[in-house]
Amino acid sequence: MAVKHIRRRQPPADATPLADRLHPLLARVYHNRGVRDPEELSLELARLTAPTELAGIEVAAGLLADAVMTGERVLIIGDFDADGATSSALGVLALRAMGGEADFLVPNRFEYGYGLTPEIVEVAHQRRPDLLVTVDNGISSIEGVAAARQLGMKVVVTDHHLPGEQLPEADAIVNPNQPGCGFPSKHLAGVGVIFYVLTAVRSELRRRGWFEGRAEPRLADYLDLVALGTVADVVSLDHCNRILVRQGLARIRAGRARPGILALLEVARRDPGRTVASDLGFMVGPRLNAAGRLDDISIGIQCLLTNDPAEARQLAAELDQLNRDRRSIEQSMQREAVASLAKLELKEEEGLPWGLCLYRPDWHQGVIGIVASRIKDRYHRPVIAFADADEEGLIKGSARSIPGFHIRDALDAVAARHPELLSRFGGHAMAAGMSLEQDRLEAFSRAFDHVVREQLEEDDLTAVLWSDGELGPDELDLEAARLLRNAGPWGQSFPEPLFDGRFQVIQQRAIGDGRHLKLVLAHEAAPDRLLDAVAFNIDTERWPDPNIDRLHAAYRLDVNAWRGRETVQLLLEYFEPA
Repeated sequence: MAVKHIRRRQPPADATPLADRLHPLLARVYHNRGVRDPEELSLELARLTAPTELAGIEVAAGLLADAVMTGERVLIIGDFDADGATSSALGVLALRAMGGEADFLVPNRFEYGYGLTPEIVEVAHQRRPDLLVTVDNGISSIEGVAAARQLGMKVVVTDHHLPGEQLPEADAIVNPNQPGCGFPSKHLAGVGVIFYVLTAVRSELRRRGWFEGRAEPRLADYLDLVALGTVADVVSLDHCNRILVRQGLARIRAGRARPGILALLEVARRDPGRTVASDLGFMVGPRLNAAGRLDDISIGIQCLLTNDPAEARQLAAELDQLNRDRRSIEQSMQREAVASLAKLELKEEEGLPWGLCLYRPDWHQGVIGIVASRIKDRYHRPVIAFADADEEGLIKGSARSIPGFHIRDALDAVAARHPELLSRFGGHAMAAGMSLEQDRLEAFSRAFDHVVREQLEEDDLTAVLWSDGELGPDELDLEAARLLRNAGPWGQSFPEPLFDGRFQVIQQRAIGDGRHLKLVLAHEAAPDRLLDAVAFNIDTERWPDPNIDRLHAAYRLDVNAWRGRETVQLLLEYFEPA
């Protein structure tokens, strides 16, 4: 298991305008996240950067406006995750609302792989579209774009992934990360990019007088989809993304979300009126992703598209079952991985390799990324999980990394030294995918571990939890918990507030089939005031332990709602005997 250290963020050394305008606790938390200007906390739609800042958007808007006005058939080519699903649904809904003819197609990951491949172009061509629009993919689809244009289809690429040295020869490309694009937010998710494109399309149609005599759609009505895709894709919540997520959450809380999103919250037992970003990331997003991992993401897209609440509930129930199946498969794979590592650690004099490679031929391709992530969290080192690929003799890997180690660059280093090992690979700093011949796995594992040891120090294998400091007994109350809950959205690169402190253990008991721990604690400075606390997915071999009466814990303040009553609760992120 990974060793964790709790470290405190440095308290503000300088006075800022935040302290004059905000609750002291909020001012401290925001300051710790780099907020220095109160304007950064203004999350109104009017604060969004103008669409015209995106390179290529005017050409893309012109092509789509032409398609709407002339009745050309537009086919959205999506991706098989939550970002791709929300992007596809958004494109279809908004273009239809503008009067266009639009539908979607998402390649099955097990048959066609990722993105606009020549094979998926052939499938798309059977529907006889005039214009293809990629969402959340396409920036690396050199051959696919060429194949589509050769067949007479126009192609608009909308994406957010990092481009390679060569760009596809599409009719238009909109991607904040393409060379020459001055758009200040480089962290838009795919759904954010297509949202911007659609706002530009509406503006172009308005300029041409298209909406004279017909209803003009309110694109803000679709911000619930934008919020879901943005949070689920774990992109950095910079100012632009925080605006999109905040506004989307406001729609959900007001009960004005898509029926599919409301149905997914319902099966996840979440109250739409109290939805926060983490509900989208940990409850709704995984249920959409499960369809793409185990079956066909089209189920998820249909759930987001339907206007019928009954159909939405039926599809949400299917997605919920797929997620249960995915979780069962994942837990089985994770147990096998941990057992293999326990045997490996006994054999290795130095313990586990610094770069872990795990493989079983019967593992599910769609779940290896989650398993890599879970093992990475458990042992705090870069992990690649492999399963057999559809192609004979090949295995497919999914990698997850830790802060400070760029996994895609590491694979590039392995490929440069051992060009015979990797068949293909791609990715970014924290996640990557690859394929190689099965009989080269052992050599690859050694080469990968060597690169990891070159680039990391032993201290890097210790996970660090960054705390916003200690809260006094008078701050551990419902008012503070509500304040923090409503102050977000919190997420990637703008983390939810985490605090640490020492507590007396009054009670402790296992709950949830023994996997979770329920505690009653007392702050050391106020032993008579009792606090409820819960820790999820505990080490069942260590806890509960009646011999431990004091803890040092890193925790989040949470509002626990039960039968109409709200109480403060500590969610323990990590704890150890004090």
